[in-house]
Amino acid sequence: MKHHTAYCLITGVWIVPVIISIPSAYFTSATKVPYGANQSKTFCAQIWTVDQQVYYRSYYLFIFAVEFLCPVLSMALCYMRISRELWFKSVPGFQTDQIRKRLRCRRKTVMVLIGILTAYILCWAPYYGYTILRDFYPTLISREKNSLVAFYIIECIAMSNSMINTFCFVSVKNNTAVYFKRIVLLRWKSTYTSRKTDVRTLSMPVTEEVDCIQLR
Repeated sequence: MKHHTAYCLITGVWIVPVIISIPSAYFTSATKVPYGANQSKTFCAQIWTVDQQVYYRSYYLFIFAVEFLCPVLSMALCYMRISRELWFKSVPGFQTDQIRKRLRCRRKTVMVLIGILTAYILCWAPYYGYTILRDFYPTLISREKNSLVAFYIIECIAMSNSMINTFCFVSVKNNTAVYFKRIVLLRWKSTYTSRKTDVRTLSMPVTEEVDCIQLR
């Protein structure tokens, strides 16, 4: 990839989300809602008027297509092509242990790519499904008492996708599991050694007292 192409892609990655989020920023406002007798709460959200119902539904469908459907289709097509090259392309030469190890690494990479795509769908599909249900069938959500709690849980699941991707990328490294096992074993060994030392320290006075009693 040329530097000019890379610069254009990076610039586009930043500019396109800013343009898409302009309507959301424009219609977002803070409103005070009465709460109790002499109290009020501040509610910050996007507030669209009734006569703009068609516009905000179209906008959210556009967001759903651009931020969910297009990435899923793009990743699926790209990962299918990458997986086909890595999984089915044979390595020239005799099937030595080194070549077999390389093939296993390739197939492990394919499984990681499938896991990344699956995690993205499972994390973000409930979020966009809830958004569409909220915008097109608001009466179904308004009947539920814990609808706001459900939204926060769904949003938390969606945001956890970044953490899951990190674990998927780290798992590609062959030494990661080995280092993790070493850390766990060293931690367990240090804890076990300290406990054993404490037990010996606590048992010493008892032994000395018993010896004194026997001498008497």
